[in-house]
Amino acid sequence: MTTEETHPHSVIVIDDDPSVRKSLSRLLRAVGYAVETFPSASAFLARPRPDVPHAIACLILDVAMPGLNGLELQEALGEDGPPIVFITGHGNIPMTVRAMKQGAVDFLAKPFDGKDLLDAVATALRRAEVTCARRAAQAVFRQREATLTPREREVMAWVTTGVLNKQIAAELGIKEGTVKVHRGRVMSKMGVPSVAELVKMLADFATHDPYATKV
Repeated sequence: MTTEETHPHSVIVIDDDPSVRKSLSRLLRAVGYAVETFPSASAFLARPRPDVPHAIACLILDVAMPGLNGLELQEALGEDGPPIVFITGHGNIPMTVRAMKQGAVDFLAKPFDGKDLLDAVATALRRAEVTCARRAAQAVFRQREATLTPREREVMAWVTTGVLNKQIAAELGIKEGTVKVHRGRVMSKMGVPSVAELVKMLADFATHDPYATKV
């Protein structure tokens, strides 16, 4: 493996051909990207994990390699893996379709134009930026949600349906004033200025039914 200094925008090249790794590394470094290169999918998987868990990065991945091939690596990484730009000297339509259905950014046949590759990398990194931002926002949501008491969770579930405080009080068997207190604490802990923002946050990040506590 060869590597450059850590950079917020990194490109990882995985290809069993040393000349391809060298030429792509030179091209990518010339436009300011940090670059890592690996001779195989197994070498990439065996690398030490980065200190920054949500670093912005993409893969340039050869399809036909000894051992685990590019498509198999794509499948192994799954949805949580970085965006992938495939390169190949032996591509075909079914292979391309499979890669794109799995979320590949592009599929370039060797020899390809350097500009086409750089355009594909820029697109992949933009996608990575969006994913990283969402993951960071989701982590904040989880941290805030964890500070809620069970009662506050109940009140939040009712509030986000648009039910009035007095109706929530009747359903939960508590005073309306108590509902108002819990509601205020929910808004403060979740860091939102309005119920509309709270509803949007739950729709974006909740992995469970936010209304389940009403049942």
